[in-house]
Amino acid sequence: MSDLYERLWQPDDVQNSATASTTAVLRVMNERAVFAEVFRLGKASRPELARITGLSKPTVAVALTNLEDAGLLRQVGLRAGPAGRSALLYEPRPEAGYVLAVDIGRAFVRTALADLVGDIVARKEEPSHGVRNRDLVAQLTRLADELAATAGIKRTDITLAVFGTPGIHDKTSGSLHLAPNLPGWERRDSVARLADVAGATYVVENDADLAAIGEATYGLGRGVRHFVYVSIGTGTGMGIVIDGKLYRGFRGAAGEIGYLPVGDGDPLLDRPGTRQRGMFESVASAGALVATSRRLGMPDATTAKDVFDAARAGDEAAVRTVQREIDHLGRALAGVTAVLDPELVVLGGGVGGHAGDLLTGPLLERLRSLVALDPPRIEVSTLGTDAVLLGGLASGLNAARDLALDRAGGLSRSAPT
Repeated sequence: MSDLYERLWQPDDVQNSATASTTAVLRVMNERAVFAEVFRLGKASRPELARITGLSKPTVAVALTNLEDAGLLRQVGLRAGPAGRSALLYEPRPEAGYVLAVDIGRAFVRTALADLVGDIVARKEEPSHGVRNRDLVAQLTRLADELAATAGIKRTDITLAVFGTPGIHDKTSGSLHLAPNLPGWERRDSVARLADVAGATYVVENDADLAAIGEATYGLGRGVRHFVYVSIGTGTGMGIVIDGKLYRGFRGAAGEIGYLPVGDGDPLLDRPGTRQRGMFESVASAGALVATSRRLGMPDATTAKDVFDAARAGDEAAVRTVQREIDHLGRALAGVTAVLDPELVVLGGGVGGHAGDLLTGPLLERLRSLVALDPPRIEVSTLGTDAVLLGGLASGLNAARDLALDRAGGLSRSAPT
C-alpha cells in the first residue's frame, strides 16, 4: 500500500470522528470494504461479499445500493447459486474515475490515461518541447487535454495524476533535487505548477521508483520479494524493492546510484557541472558512453545505439567502450549486491534496456570476480519504455479509487502532493 494510499484511506469525516456520528463512520467503512473487494474480485455478489467481509447481507446490500447510486458500481448479470437461486453480480464502473500517468524525461515525455479498472484508454508520447518549467507544463497540459478528449472526458475529470521525474521531490520547498537533466525545477515551488496539468490532485514520484513498481506489478519483479530496477540512460537511477515493498530511504533518495564513487579519474569528470551529476553517472550514462567511444576512436558516434550496433559488428573501439561500460556497471552492482543482496537486477533505460545481449552475461562474470557471493539474476526489463508509465498507473489506481469514493460521497479532500 503506497504512502499516498495510506493517507487517503480514511476520509476527513473518519479522521475527525469526534464530530461525526458512529453510524456515518460505520457506513463509510462498510462501503469502503465492499468497494475494495469488488475491485479485487472483478465481479462479486452480495452473498460472496458478505462472506468475505464478515458484514451481514443487509449491510452489504445497503452498501451496494449506495455505491451503485453514486455511479461507482453497476449490475452485470446473475450468478447461479445453490438450490437454483441466483445472485446479482456487481462490478466497478470503469468510467467512475481516471488516472493520468506521466513520464517526464529529458528528451521525451510519455503519457497514459487509464480508467478506474486500470485499462489504458489513451496514450501519447512526443519529444520534450523544453526542459523549462513553464514550457514543459504547457506541453503536458496540452497532452492531458488530448488524452481526455480521446477518452470522451474533460481534463478536469481526471481523478489523479502521477508524475514520474528524475531526482527527489522535496515537499517542503516544492522543488526537485538531484535532477540536473531538468534545469530550473530545483527552484522553490516549481513542482506546484504541475497542478495546472490535471487539477490539484497529483503525486510526484521518482521515475526509477515508479519503474520498479511497474516491474513488481506487470514485469519481471512479479512475485520477487527482493529486487532492484537499474535505469541507465540520459541519467542513472535505481528503484529498490525490499520484502515486496518499495524502499525510498530517509529523504526519498534511496537508489540515487549516480553518486556512487565509481569511475574516479575518468576525463569526463573534469567537465564543468559533472560533479553535480555524480561520479557513476558521469561515466556510465548514455552521454558518457558516447564520449568514451569518441575518445577511443569513434568520432562519428552520436548515440549509445551507434556504439552498441558497432560493437555487435565487431568494431574494436566500440567493443572497448562496451567493456568499460561493463566494468563501471559491474563495480556499481557489486556495491548494490553487497549491501542489498537482491535476488534480481532488472536493467532498463536507453542503455540498460537496449543492450542486454552485450551486457548481462559479462556483467554476471564481472560480479563473480568482485563479490564473494552468488550474483543475483540480471535481466533486461520486458516493459521497455513503458516501465515508468505502468508504475505510475499501478501506484495511482488504489488512491484514485479511494478519491472517487470520497467524491461520490460528497466528501471534500485534496491529495497531498
